[in-house]
Amino acid sequence: MTAEQTKTAEAEAKPKVEKQTNCLACNKPIKKLKRYYRDGKFYCSKKCWSDFIKKSKEEKDDKK
Repeated sequence: MTAEQTKTAEAEAKPKVEKQTNCLACNKPIKKLKRYYRDGKFYCSKKCWSDFIKKSKEEKDDKK
């Protein structure tokens, strides 16, 4: 294999990361000017982030 072929093979092997476009809590579209980034994820506001954390804690408690 040549160097060009190995570069294309590596590029095809990597999965493409999809861009997060909606808030995880309320599912609203996230605008560039108004976004809240925590733990590698985007939310539309601090309130949505705190609601998402509360909801996930409740689900963990329900499973136990």
